[in-house]
Amino acid sequence: MRVVATAGHVDHGKSTLVRALTGMEPDRWAEERRRGMTIDLGFAWTTLPGLPEPVAFVDVPGHERFVTQMLAGVGPVPATMFVVAADSGWMPQSTEHLDALDALGVRDGLLVVTRSDLADPELARDEALEHLGESSLGRLPAVCVSGATGSGLPELRSALSALVAGLPAPDLDADVRLWVDRAFTVRGAGTVVTGTLGAGTIRVGDELALGARTVTVRGLQALGESVDPVCAVARVALNLRGVGLDEIGRGDALTTPGKWLRGDVIDVRVGPPRGSDVAADLPQQVMLHVGSAAVAARVRPLPSEPGATRLVRLTLHEPLPLRPGDHALLRDPGAHRVLGGVTVLDVRPPSLRRRGAARVRAGELATTEGVPDAHGELARRRLMRRDDLVALGASVPDDVPSAAGWLVDPAWLSSLAPRLVEAVARHTEEQPLDAGLPAKAAAQALDLPDPRLLDLVLAEPGASSVVAAGGRVRARDAGGLPDGVRKAVAAVRADLEDAPFAAPEAHRLAELGLRTRELGAAVKAGALLKVGDGIYLAPDAADVAVGRLADLPSPFTLSEARQALGTTRRVAVPLLEYLARQGRTRRDDEGRHALR
Repeated sequence: MRVVATAGHVDHGKSTLVRALTGMEPDRWAEERRRGMTIDLGFAWTTLPGLPEPVAFVDVPGHERFVTQMLAGVGPVPATMFVVAADSGWMPQSTEHLDALDALGVRDGLLVVTRSDLADPELARDEALEHLGESSLGRLPAVCVSGATGSGLPELRSALSALVAGLPAPDLDADVRLWVDRAFTVRGAGTVVTGTLGAGTIRVGDELALGARTVTVRGLQALGESVDPVCAVARVALNLRGVGLDEIGRGDALTTPGKWLRGDVIDVRVGPPRGSDVAADLPQQVMLHVGSAAVAARVRPLPSEPGATRLVRLTLHEPLPLRPGDHALLRDPGAHRVLGGVTVLDVRPPSLRRRGAARVRAGELATTEGVPDAHGELARRRLMRRDDLVALGASVPDDVPSAAGWLVDPAWLSSLAPRLVEAVARHTEEQPLDAGLPAKAAAQALDLPDPRLLDLVLAEPGASSVVAAGGRVRARDAGGLPDGVRKAVAAVRADLEDAPFAAPEAHRLAELGLRTRELGAAVKAGALLKVGDGIYLAPDAADVAVGRLADLPSPFTLSEARQALGTTRRVAVPLLEYLARQGRTRRDDEGRHALR
């Protein structure tokens, strides 16, 4: 199935044409038929010669009071049947419709001059072609018809077949984003929504995201028939489970879960309105129209050279699921005019708090084409979550460094290596007794959100002089202790050479300058062994003690152990407790000790 929007005229010439073409009534409301004016979106479909599937039509209102409804209908539709009446010619609403189609970048269409039985259609045709030629549609094929008499309908059917056959093939594997244009309830079924599926495939049982929640597709219809699956491009009705009618409506979007980023701050490029070579000055408050949504937005211009486009930051009244490259339009609802077409450039832009940040940001965006590109996104952001990159519509390249669910720009990663080396050196200078810079502090110094990303930095050639160990990063060739502490520890080791279990008294340690921090650093560096509070021995003291205790009959008493070790009770008690904690000795019910 393909979908075509019918736009351009205000009266029933357009609706009469759709009715004659399809045999269906596009005006759903009695008020529309009574007034002879399309007020809301209408829907119809028919088969065309040479096409394997039906073609659906979205009939949009023409009156200026209903421009929002009109934009909701044409926003998701790839082609248009632009209707002008022979007896009234080009109308102000024709201009507004064309401005909207041009801003949205619609390029495929067909001009139809209707009511040709009431006036010579050639003048209206030529005038319309002149206007259309100045837009993104260009010079379209034209057909003159009469919905009342049927004249020209065979030619119209053939022209529509050619239009539809030439449309680009949709991506059936794309992530779904269905803009809702109608919501209602069906007795016994619950909530039903309709929309134009521009890409992707939907199946019964699929879960789709509606904002932050998930709903289930319990039924599908296309052109009044139950189907499963339904593939783009198609008019589709979804029967939803898990959502009430008051929770969904026109302008909402159903999306593939986890595949779209919803943003309320976006950076965009605004093109000039049709007929102008210069982008319009934008009011502070505008309406952003995208898909079937119309959302109020606040404008913050970004510094840029005067010209055909403007770079703008939009703060939306409510978040929308958007991607770089999406097309939308800005409209001034007060002045009833289209301000220009929009190309979305970034849906997760950085904050602009620092002085000069807006100008820097404008420079970054000036080279952005609005096409999802992994390397470009990473170059601008430096690092981002893998899921966020996928949600932007970009594929994750195999050559991008990644860890802990994050992707890192290779160039920025290389620049982090010397910063890490500098941070480690600065920490060693400020805290010489620490065994290295804690991993969490190292990550903070590099503006990394997760310490696990340090492994990527350490793998860079520029970080070869530092190494991670025990949750810290230290210099690879670091001795581990400052010179003064190392000399003091050497003096303790010299005291222990002849009496390995004569642990130095507190006054001796203080005399050598070994206070709590210095002793803690010596133990971390493996230069001393702490077996109890205030008891420090050589690193191999436990092995030496086990060797001496092995010569005793088993089990042995504390007194026997003390004598074998040549030490005092002050040392023997915590030493035996240390050996027991290490699993090298055990104690029986009578308080005697034995080697395991």
